[in-house]
Amino acid sequence: PLVVTEKYGTDAVRMALLQGAAPGTDIVLTEERMESSRAFANKIWNAARLLFMQATDQPTEPGIEDRWIISRLNATAWQANRAIEQHRYHDYVQFVWHFFWHSFCDWYLELKKASGTGWNNAISVFETAMRLLHPAMPFLTEELWQRLEKPEGSPISIALAQFPQHRESLNDVQAEKEVGIIQEVVTLARTGRTQSKRDPKEQLAGALYCRTESLAIAQRHAEAIQKIGRVTLQFKAEEPPKVANTFSTVEFDLVLNIPKTQEDPLRKQKEREQLEKNIANSKRQLTDEVFLSKAPAKVVDSIRAKLADYEAQLGKIL
Repeated sequence: PLVVTEKYGTDAVRMALLQGAAPGTDIVLTEERMESSRAFANKIWNAARLLFMQATDQPTEPGIEDRWIISRLNATAWQANRAIEQHRYHDYVQFVWHFFWHSFCDWYLELKKASGTGWNNAISVFETAMRLLHPAMPFLTEELWQRLEKPEGSPISIALAQFPQHRESLNDVQAEKEVGIIQEVVTLARTGRTQSKRDPKEQLAGALYCRTESLAIAQRHAEAIQKIGRVTLQFKAEEPPKVANTFSTVEFDLVLNIPKTQEDPLRKQKEREQLEKNIANSKRQLTDEVFLSKAPAKVVDSIRAKLADYEAQLGKIL
């Protein structure tokens, strides 16, 4: 145990144990899970470094991204408290993990960089989130919490600070809707870039088509969308043209101007061979009666979905 905690850190081991603590089952502690937990701890530490560098005493009005993350944190507090009350500690850590990794780091900090203001609001959210995470990762959260500026009369330890509770007044449906549209358009641009095999850092241009009120919301947040998505957009309230490099969701159609490049036949062949290999492996699993009798339904459904995706990709190459 001592060697393991020295390698991964006490908090990472603790988080890995909690992740596997589903009621009625044995706890499966693997190196992969501890490695993942250590990466999670590093993610939080790096986010804290960014916030400390941006620290400011100047109060600012919460922006749309601040209202959104506060609403998300409030929802996570409700989920976390309910999970702890029911002794479902694996659910508690999953809720907090998802909030930190995806909502706070992947989206909120990127939105905050795009706006460039209101870092005091970000630090306030981070402080509350530290208290929410504390039962799972006590040493990391204590260390970071002690480095935060706090009002006079605050507890001497995060362990003595109030655990965050859900407050109905912090729910913000409008902010959730608007940031959801920002996420949808940015994800659409990233998907288009990936499927077109362009460099993730390459600045692209295109047009966003939409016939609903969501277009006005996207236009209102055009600066954030274009910065985070690395794309320069025109916004058009009309039907999209039937052209190549069109990427769509239910509400939006994004047409990207992708410069033509010389096709590498060797790379294309390798892609085809890899897809054919993936398809063969998926079909082998789906025809293995022993595997099908033991595998959970969600695993089988996942393999079927991947098989359909592999076949669709192969069809595009051929």
